[in-house]
Amino acid sequence: MQEEQEGLENHIENEKTTVFGQRRFIEGDLWGTSVVCVLAGIGKVAAAITSTQLIERFGVSELILTGVAGSADHKVYRGDVVIASELLQHDMDASPLFPKYEIPLRGKSKFQTEAKLHTLLKQAAEQFSKENQQAKVHQGLIASGDQFIHDAKVLHQLKLALPELLAVEMEGAAIAQVCHDFEIPFAVVRTISDSANDDALIDFQEFIKTVAAPYNIGILKSFFELRKLAIQA
Repeated sequence: MQEEQEGLENHIENEKTTVFGQRRFIEGDLWGTSVVCVLAGIGKVAAAITSTQLIERFGVSELILTGVAGSADHKVYRGDVVIASELLQHDMDASPLFPKYEIPLRGKSKFQTEAKLHTLLKQAAEQFSKENQQAKVHQGLIASGDQFIHDAKVLHQLKLALPELLAVEMEGAAIAQVCHDFEIPFAVVRTISDSANDDALIDFQEFIKTVAAPYNIGILKSFFELRKLAIQA
């Protein structure tokens, strides 16, 4: 969503914009790193298309997804940050041909994020949180599906099936599958906007503008600073 990246474009220097596939790709320098910034779109298909375009047309070597998610654990509160260590499509079910959640012909249901990117992103989120005395940072499983979950019963059933689940959203696992197939390192950071229950829509847009978007900028800034230090070392 545009609101989730509100203000980020202001930090991109030497900006060049390309419109392709009904998407607006912004190339430039972000805190000393060459980047391509684009809205993933809403849902798994949109996110998969966007990821493929980034890899095939723009030649990105790493991919980072930012945005919001709903909490799927009582220890993960609104305003907290979840760094994905692995992702799964909770609406994938090709049984009895394949086990539930398993991606057909891939032999796996969970896709792990790249270790170095994951570590840097977690450090960046913790640094941002410490500096701003705000969010608690978690790491673990995020599940994606083509469904905005706002039903406590649906969330409860997901949690029973996936006890380690921390957050739910609509794009990350699709991007993970694309990056897996193209062998591109990726990482995912999500700010928790709601509890994925009957109150999920309360002040959603306002939260994105006033909390999630500034979080994205702050965490990414810390990430690129840490990334440069890691490269220099």
